[in-house]
Amino acid sequence: MGWYVMGVDLGSTTAKAVIVDQDGGLAGSSVVQMGAVSRDAVLRAMDHALTSARIGRDSIRHTISTGYGRKLVPGADRSFTEITCHARGAAALHPGVRLVIDIGGQDSKVIAVDSDGLVDRFAMNDRCASGTGRFFDVLARALEVDVNNVGDLALSGAEGLEVSSMCATFAETEVISMLAQGREKSDIAASVHKAVAARTLGLLAQVGKATPTVMTGGVAQNAAARHYIEKALRHPIDVLAQPQIAGAYGAGLLARDEYAGSVSSAESRDAKAKEQLSVRAAGIVPQCAGCDGTAGDHNHVSVPLTLRRKS
Repeated sequence: MGWYVMGVDLGSTTAKAVIVDQDGGLAGSSVVQMGAVSRDAVLRAMDHALTSARIGRDSIRHTISTGYGRKLVPGADRSFTEITCHARGAAALHPGVRLVIDIGGQDSKVIAVDSDGLVDRFAMNDRCASGTGRFFDVLARALEVDVNNVGDLALSGAEGLEVSSMCATFAETEVISMLAQGREKSDIAASVHKAVAARTLGLLAQVGKATPTVMTGGVAQNAAARHYIEKALRHPIDVLAQPQIAGAYGAGLLARDEYAGSVSSAESRDAKAKEQLSVRAAGIVPQCAGCDGTAGDHNHVSVPLTLRRKS
């Protein structure tokens, strides 16, 4: 009988778990929505993934966690950064991928991937909700539409309105002001999606364009977000069948490799990523050009993080 491992991605708004078999195949998966980081939610995701794979918890040989709440995953043998896991998962789900755009609930990342499916370099915005899932939640609330429908609404509108604030704190006020001026909801949604794409292009400029390109994370399911990022990139974005589980799948593949005794390349890259991320967490403040905490122009600029191979 074969053996199995588990990968768990605990994000800020969803918990994802996958079961990977000894050959690297995806045996089962689960995505659980949650209001905040929750141990109960991650346990449900893990149980649902086991049910999906039709195996019991005692069949799992190794577990690796990732994501915003990776340290809260019960029973995890170790953790890897979401940078490494999204790259590995996307490379497995779309062989040959060279660029991963991950827009989750809490942050956004652009990751260049090498021919081995490992992180080459990356840029990240984790100090501002601009362009993240939370930002789209704010937009949907202001427009009084379901967040799952805001993308379709945007695709039906025109993109000609000027969106001056990309700060989630003030975007809701600006959208309400536009509505008071009689602007169409669809036009507001389209213009905001275009502005988010422009912000994403800023991260891409720090990493460099490459094809094939895929999106991971919950926002990848927003057709308007994909559309406007494609327009900004001027090349197509390939759609993964299950973009939300890319990080968890990458964690599962790393768990498989580790259990089999081979993770050295990914481990060394991840150690470098962890080092740079910990430096940011230890006290680097957001670099917000023109943002002093008051209403006005909020053009948030992320600090670039690079991870380059030695020549």
